[in-house]
Amino acid sequence: MKTINLNKVIMNKRLIIFIMAVMLMPLTGMAQKNIFEKYSDNPNVTYVNIKPKMFQMIAKVGVDTSDPDAKAFMDMVKSITSFKTIVTDNADISSDISKWVKSRSSSLEELMEVRDEGSEVKFYVQEGKDEDHVKELLIFVNGIDKHIEDKIEINGKERKIETVVVSFTGDIDLNEISKLTEKMNIPAGEHLNKK
Repeated sequence: MKTINLNKVIMNKRLIIFIMAVMLMPLTGMAQKNIFEKYSDNPNVTYVNIKPKMFQMIAKVGVDTSDPDAKAFMDMVKSITSFKTIVTDNADISSDISKWVKSRSSSLEELMEVRDEGSEVKFYVQEGKDEDHVKELLIFVNGIDKHIEDKIEINGKERKIETVVVSFTGDIDLNEISKLTEKMNIPAGEHLNKK
């Protein structure tokens, strides 16, 4: 009769569970990072995804390269590798975005938070090559409809602005990003001037 070492069986099961958990971690990270793709085709959101080539074109339009400030701005715009945003007034989607931002916030540093009469604005960053540069800037705005009466019109359909999430990735200069958010008319982007 063969004897079974119970401790060895338990250790082997634990090892298998640990290995499976490690293998599934990248999939969990991908699910978190894909909130933009999750809602890219949803009729209840306005979704924008600007590719690096577009930023290169923006950088070339009307910029005086002899002006040091304009050149710094142009260099920062060229360094953006991704810009994605979702705007919605759907409560369920807003709640999902809120949960996603909260889960992402554990791997990012909170740069700033503004709360005012039921609305909130949060800025998160992932550190870059130095204290003035970040690899990612995540902006989350919720409850903005209490302060903005404007609506977005897309394809003839009006949408209130309730929740906005914006993600920039690249080699982003925090000293220049407020200029870009101002030019792109991103809600709450003006708060970056006060960092």
